[in-house]
Amino acid sequence: MAKEASMKRRRAVGNAITYIVLVIISIIWLFPLFCLVVQSFRSYVTEFGGMVNYLLPKEFSLDSYKFLFSEECQFVKWYGNTLTIAAAVAVLQTLVVICVSYALSRMRFKGRKALMNFWLILGMFPGFLTMICLYFLLKQFGLTQAGAVPGLILITVASSGMGYYVFKGYMDTIPKSLDEAARIDGATRAQILYIMMLPLTKPIIIYTALTAFMAPWCDYIFASYVALGHSDSYNVAVAMFRWVKTNDYQGFFTRFCAGGILVAVPVTILFMCLQKYYVEGVTGGAVKG
Repeated sequence: MAKEASMKRRRAVGNAITYIVLVIISIIWLFPLFCLVVQSFRSYVTEFGGMVNYLLPKEFSLDSYKFLFSEECQFVKWYGNTLTIAAAVAVLQTLVVICVSYALSRMRFKGRKALMNFWLILGMFPGFLTMICLYFLLKQFGLTQAGAVPGLILITVASSGMGYYVFKGYMDTIPKSLDEAARIDGATRAQILYIMMLPLTKPIIIYTALTAFMAPWCDYIFASYVALGHSDSYNVAVAMFRWVKTNDYQGFFTRFCAGGILVAVPVTILFMCLQKYYVEGVTGGAVKG
């Protein structure tokens, strides 16, 4: 009994220490977000006459949010550009990855392993190495500056087939006997994919769509390069960065914070609603295939 009581005390102490450490880490992690939210409600007119030395605003205001939706600001346009690029890439890239993963997982053809090894080696090189080539290529087709939105969609989707690794790994866990049974019943490969395989791969499809959505949503470097000097084609990352580079840094800082909150809202909602499938997709696809 004494030994069991001692083990319970040790377990309780260990759990208490773990919870305390997790709480401290959570506070450290959430503090910048808290500051961002608070600063977005600070009034520039009443509080930024000089430098402030306090965190909580003395007077909360919606001026920064009103500015984002005013006629003098193009935030709605930039937000629409970002949403258009992210949604299009999420749909198209997921379709490409599904098709490539199905072909590599279920079909055996000459050069299959060589192709997979070539893509693996090619994926080791950072995409920034091709920025200059891609820019001049897009420029030849009028897909820079005014045409930056479709240009960014094209470039992101064009290379999406090489991101088949996790999706293929998930498909490899599905028994091939199901395919064979369906083929005996007269089903085509397309019917097997769309009727049988897609429902079974729902978690990894959601994982692929989320990661595809996040890439252009947070993109700054290539987006600023392609849309250089044409504000109508900016996404929110490029536009908001230019705000904090202005001479009126304090005036645009609160607007930058408000814009950051609005940018984070759709991503937060997506992850909260789909986190179950996201985790299943990551763990299910992390197998050797």
